Amino acid sequence: MPRLKINMNELDTKIKNTWCPGCPNFGILQAIKNAILILEKKGISKEQFVLTTGIGCHAKIVDYININTFYGLHGRAIPLAEGIKIANPNLKVLICAGDGDAYDEGISHLIHAAKRNIDITVLIHNNRNFALTTGQFSATSPKGFVGRSSPEGSLEPAFNPLELMLASGATFVARGYATKVDHLTNLIVQAIEHKGFSFIDVLQPCIVWFNTLDVYNQRVYEIENKEIFLKEKTIQKILEWDYNDGKKIPIGVFYKIEKPTFDEEANKGLSKIADFGPQIKEILMKKS
Repeated sequence: MPRLKINMNELDTKIKNTWCPGCPNFGILQAIKNAILILEKKGISKEQFVLTTGIGCHAKIVDYININTFYGLHGRAIPLAEGIKIANPNLKVLICAGDGDAYDEGISHLIHAAKRNIDITVLIHNNRNFALTTGQFSATSPKGFVGRSSPEGSLEPAFNPLELMLASGATFVARGYATKVDHLTNLIVQAIEHKGFSFIDVLQPCIVWFNTLDVYNQRVYEIENKEIFLKEKTIQKILEWDYNDGKKIPIGVFYKIEKPTFDEEANKGLSKIADFGPQIKEILMKKS
């Protein structure tokens, strides 16, 4: 029986943290640890969590948290997590991915996981550039972004990942802000407890290559979770900020519904196949 009643120190590791001093990734790390402790009190043991990552600054988080982790390939953290969930449905599978990792390299995996409604939780460390490789523009960089790959400014406008996830069939859609740790903790707890595909776009300013801290601190506000589950109302709230303009930025849960999950359906199918196992073996033996 997995041991419960852990403390925060047991979630720490001895590996030296190499994130830039003051990086909001520290806030995401703390929020995940907080969420695990809260859920542990509700009967979910530390051993039941698995965290997968892609490639980027975000991915170092596997070195700094003492739970089951798997460092994946660039853009491939989500299919890895899907396989883990199908293989062991009792696990709570989390994915940490960057905007470049999920919205550029791995965009098709993100869309199809949402469409399937597989019971996993995706947290995007969205600093709106490829920070680990020193500041190339990503899918959520604003038009005119000046970086290593666009020295005269990117010609591409940002897309709105929440709008994309809603259209793709995600059953839990939220946005958080890495410096609001308590609020983000609450979102992560809700996302993990939700049965289905949970998505949180976490605004995580890169203080070196695209420092949006002051902008977010002035514009971010928390929404109330009232009447937000109708798609018409949800899309209005999601489009309030389009990742390009200078409007107020809502954070919180935008959408949440219950639907059958892919992992449940997949395991039902596997059970049916297992039932036919002896018959299939008999048929094959006759043919041989």
